[in-house]
Amino acid sequence: MGRRLLGALEAEGRRLGVTRLVLETGPRQPESIALYSSAGFSRIGAFGEYEESSSSLFMGKDV
Repeated sequence: MGRRLLGALEAEGRRLGVTRLVLETGPRQPESIALYSSAGFSRIGAFGEYEESSSSLFMGKDV
């Protein structure tokens, strides 16, 4: 289900002209990190209003 949702979000982003997807998750969510990594996301620095934190992990993917 998660993989299908990510695929749908990516497709909609492309349709809207988005060139990069970013997300925030936590280091205590290894299943989420594995899902995002397998979908092509990689670790990035904090973005937007977020600040670097040991309780947050930031990921991004060019689309």
